[in-house]
Amino acid sequence: MHSFFTSPLGVFVWTVIKALVLLVPLLIGVAYLTYAERKVLAAMQLRKGPNVVGPFGLFQPFADALKMITKETILPAGANRGLFLFAPMLTFALAMIAWAVIPVSAGWASANINVGVLYLFAISSLGVYGVIIAGWASNSKYAFLGALRSAAQMVSYEVSMGFVIVTVLLCVGSLNLTAVVEAQRQWWFCFPLFPMFIVFFISTLAETNRAPFDLPEGESEIVAGFFVEYSSMSFALFFLGEYANMILMAALTTSLFLGGWLAPFGMAPFTWVPGPIWFIAKMCLCLFTFLWVRATFPRYRYDQLMRLGWKVFLPLSLFWLVLTAGVLELAGWLPVS
Repeated sequence: MHSFFTSPLGVFVWTVIKALVLLVPLLIGVAYLTYAERKVLAAMQLRKGPNVVGPFGLFQPFADALKMITKETILPAGANRGLFLFAPMLTFALAMIAWAVIPVSAGWASANINVGVLYLFAISSLGVYGVIIAGWASNSKYAFLGALRSAAQMVSYEVSMGFVIVTVLLCVGSLNLTAVVEAQRQWWFCFPLFPMFIVFFISTLAETNRAPFDLPEGESEIVAGFFVEYSSMSFALFFLGEYANMILMAALTTSLFLGGWLAPFGMAPFTWVPGPIWFIAKMCLCLFTFLWVRATFPRYRYDQLMRLGWKVFLPLSLFWLVLTAGVLELAGWLPVS
């Protein structure tokens, strides 16, 4: 049996098994994140939320999925048929394949590669293509405006996110996400790099088009943004892609700043809890904050969005990167690989 798993076919089979073990719970998590969001927002607004379909409304995600599957897919007369249908599939697929390098526990990542962070940079930079293609292929001015907004927004905040991640990598000396988590055994990076932690988290809100940065979907002025012409499962794929990206960004925040699967400060009372449980708990905390922000803040104006990205976050992240490098050099703490 051991020789089979070391053969090329065995390695392939084992990789597929690991991918399925990761992706199946992820898809279920995406479905129930929509339920959790509606329940959390309902609690904050003093109403019930989903409570009819199944006990406590727990079957509501399945009812929503059935409704989407049975609806008719409508193609606008002037749309580019191929690109119109390709865009939501691309958005959803990118949200899934990014999980290949996320370590859920020690030694548990579908691809534990040494350039995992670089891989995530590449995947996240491709994410804007799904939105732009959808906006252009729809042949609608509202969809096109939403696509342009989203492209500008994602590019603007990716610059700050890049500087934040480089600051973390300076402290670790490796592009491997497992190494990033292992470097936080004593102190999670959210403490010494607290301003960068805040910048990164707010940037993930903008990156995933979540409130208060949901301008690409601005209902008040551009109806529903880049997916205004979509219906049925093509709309559902955009919807699922957004929630899958939320979970991905929560996992990335957990890995970079909250110690990944590690117990708090390695304290004995907490170490008996399995690593994946800690990882999921920290992700849930980040996701709850996503929902909390949505329930609390009104949507930004576009000029406020751009000013925050270019005039506040970019100078701050660049300054903190230089400061971190200087402190590590002067104190002799720069990691040597």
